[in-house]
Amino acid sequence: MSSSSRNRVRTVTTALGATAFLLAVTACSSSSGGSGSTGGALPSASGPAKGTITWFANQFGPTGTDVRKTLIAAFEKANPGITVNLEQAPSDTDAYRSTLTTQISGGSSSFDVYNGDVVWPAQFGKAGLALPLDSYLPSSFWQTFSPGLVNGLKYQGQTMAVPLFTDNSFLFYRKDLLAKAHLPVPTTWEQLQSEAAQLQKQGLVKYGFAAQFASYEGLTCDWTEFDADAGGQIVDSGATKSEINSAASLKALNYMRGLISSGVAPAAVTTFQEQQSEQLFTSGQDAFLRNWTYAYADSNSPASSKIAGNVGITNLPTFAGQTGPGYSVTGGWNLYVNPHSKNLAADIAFVKWMASPDAQKIIAVQGGEIPTVASVLADPSVQSANPAFPVAAKNKLVTRPSDVAAYAQVSQSVYSNINAALSGSTSPSSALSAADKAIGTAIGGGGL
Repeated sequence: MSSSSRNRVRTVTTALGATAFLLAVTACSSSSGGSGSTGGALPSASGPAKGTITWFANQFGPTGTDVRKTLIAAFEKANPGITVNLEQAPSDTDAYRSTLTTQISGGSSSFDVYNGDVVWPAQFGKAGLALPLDSYLPSSFWQTFSPGLVNGLKYQGQTMAVPLFTDNSFLFYRKDLLAKAHLPVPTTWEQLQSEAAQLQKQGLVKYGFAAQFASYEGLTCDWTEFDADAGGQIVDSGATKSEINSAASLKALNYMRGLISSGVAPAAVTTFQEQQSEQLFTSGQDAFLRNWTYAYADSNSPASSKIAGNVGITNLPTFAGQTGPGYSVTGGWNLYVNPHSKNLAADIAFVKWMASPDAQKIIAVQGGEIPTVASVLADPSVQSANPAFPVAAKNKLVTRPSDVAAYAQVSQSVYSNINAALSGSTSPSSALSAADKAIGTAIGGGGL
């Protein structure tokens, strides 16, 4: 996978910078009944879908081919009355978000549809930066997406975005080491820890497991998975209160801490982001890795990996006693509609088409991104385009609490306290209690 694709994936899991600016916009709009509010009248999309719209989007997919232009050409052929202008968005996520908040909060209609991070729905909904879409798209439309994807698109019961493409996490493993030790691919976290320790004891590898345990957004992703596997969740289904201080969450955190205290994971894993965890794996020092889709191509590249050809990919494990694979947190990007757009009928036609099988196949096969429509991901012709796709089709998806307007504060409450427990500076129970209090404060403050 290209370096730009790797950077794009990593921006999804980086710390949420520029939060103060976004929250300032949120504070200003919260009392003004912004377009994101479900209490006011929504603009009409009646009339013919025709004319010109502008798509504000950063590049995704391979750098050699701009898949956005391929998608536009296909859309215009299928919708001859609509022309789409492509406007290049900043590649840096924080700069992009600042541009969006400045322009949309100022009433700009210079672009109609824009790409946005998967953790923005409630933040943008509260600030009036995105148009609620349920009134314009039927319930059958939302049912076409892979189970779990739409869960993170809500704000106050309204769906704020359309999934454009997703990213998933996987377990990468050393096929050669498992073969030497006559061990199966682990399906539970307990089995993974046991097998990792056995490989270490036999002198086959230095470390057993690596992931993203540094104090940043990536740890919120990892925690969301472990917590869900144990039966826990960060906030309740209504996004109104913290649920992190639970017996299930304590089980998950004790397990994660046990990976480090047992020596299966290096002590330095509490400083690892995606790059550091991948480097440990590709240098041959690690048996199992939790990471994103791009890590499969990286680890099997002879130019950059000492273990090329010996890497397998599978669904993440779960805890013993649970059914199916473990949970995979979702990354990727959505499509949002500018509430100030002057051509809403064409906007809706565009976002609806981008979630069609034709568009999603282009995104998957030519763009190299995991499609969001379940039937497309299950298509054998699509699955043959990328070794990760057949595994992704079996993933059990979970979203971060992006339906909380105070998501940035909630995430920081999670990763800072979980990291403290993993680093040994506080106990797991104390860390969960502190996270619970901080999350409750963030939700109670409404993101202000």
